[in-house]
Amino acid sequence: MNRKFLAGIVAPAIAAVLVGCSSQPATPPADHNAADVTFAQDMVPHHRQAVEMSVPVPQHTGDQRVVKLAQQIQQAQQPEIDQLTAWLKAWGAPAPSTMGGTDHGRMSGMDHGRMPGMVDTAGLDQLRDAAYDRKWLELMIQHHSGAVAMARTELTQGSSADAKAMAQRIVDTQEAEITTMKSLLGG
Repeated sequence: MNRKFLAGIVAPAIAAVLVGCSSQPATPPADHNAADVTFAQDMVPHHRQAVEMSVPVPQHTGDQRVVKLAQQIQQAQQPEIDQLTAWLKAWGAPAPSTMGGTDHGRMSGMDHGRMPGMVDTAGLDQLRDAAYDRKWLELMIQHHSGAVAMARTELTQGSSADAKAMAQRIVDTQEAEITTMKSLLGG
């Protein structure tokens, strides 16, 4: 066969294959399921609220144990938010929109009814009361209890080994923090 003839047939065929491949979306990793996506999509705003609730603590309390706990929560949960968001991107799933600065977890327009432990506006408004430490600890116990419940659901229903490992860390860390918070409340 003539080389020019082969080149005339093979080159367009290769180009067609390459164009077809490049127009296909990247296949998300196969090591996840719908429960993993739900876990990540729900945990991002849940963690964001915990971070937002923790930021103003040093301005409202002199109890360094509470300040240290709030800083610990921020330092633990922000990297998890980043990891969860990266997984969602890799899985081709939409990430929850980011919330702005001083909204203190209200995240307007988002339905958090299915997320256990989320603190509503009335609860957040109570943080302005004189008993700031006590109310913050009570709300954070509620919040952490919700995160533990969500993480336990991931452990039983998820399939991503990485997401399940994070869920177990959330259970371990937040249960320990709940114990600390209860001891700070005297109970």
